[in-house]
Amino acid sequence: MPRTKTIRQEPEEKTENPYLPRPTKITMVRRESTDCFLIRTDLKSKYEPGQFFQVSIPGIGEAPISVASYSQDFLDLNVREVGNVTKHLAKLKRGDTLFIRGPYGKGYPMEKLFGKSIVLIGGGSGVAPLKGILTYVDKHKDSFGDVMIYFGFRTPDDILFKEEMKQWRRKYQLNISVDKNPKKARISCDVCFITNLVEKAKMNPENKVVFICGPPVMMKITIELLKNKGFKEEQIYISTERLMKCALGVCGHCMIHGKYTCLDGPVFRYDEISQDRND
Repeated sequence: MPRTKTIRQEPEEKTENPYLPRPTKITMVRRESTDCFLIRTDLKSKYEPGQFFQVSIPGIGEAPISVASYSQDFLDLNVREVGNVTKHLAKLKRGDTLFIRGPYGKGYPMEKLFGKSIVLIGGGSGVAPLKGILTYVDKHKDSFGDVMIYFGFRTPDDILFKEEMKQWRRKYQLNISVDKNPKKARISCDVCFITNLVEKAKMNPENKVVFICGPPVMMKITIELLKNKGFKEEQIYISTERLMKCALGVCGHCMIHGKYTCLDGPVFRYDEISQDRND
């Protein structure tokens, strides 16, 4: 009788559930202002400045949080208390477990911009994603030209990353403003809107790239000021905020002019989403 050939069945390859977060340990919690705090976790993962993670607490919910660091050994998340999830995040402490999935989205294209000078313009909690850029530049010092920083906050009590500011002031051209100084505190910064500083600044657009992150109104005014100084839309990158539920381009909540913020952004070169586009 002919021998029957045995067909070996390979086990089915398991696919990772993209909605399943991974547990990480909190190694540091640092209060930055009355409504913002920094969480550092021991997450060892590759990510880029400008990307975001979906952060969750079981039984409470999930929220997208921007990256505020650049490292493969840890992850910094700057959290603003604006909802139920973030208020519960504020109760966590060192040693607690945090659930994270990601990274998601398109960050700042740093490698494509080698050789250029950088202008960072941030307002309020929008400074957090730009913090990751500065860490990246620190690790690639010879790859970039000058670094000009314009960061604005509501009051002196709302200034974020005060410890890092000391280093940035020594290394870069750092300009800080506060909208108002109600307590008449002794400060070494201007009392005005950050857009006022940008308007007064002498900026030659040649061989420069600009990164902007902050409230929509602040970004809109800043872009117009930059255009008046001769900057082109393709020299400007903005970090956008939208309601990102799935982070996988499924729910469609985060679309801007036909693009998904969670996939095509949250960092966009401005000419990609400008309403002045000819497409």
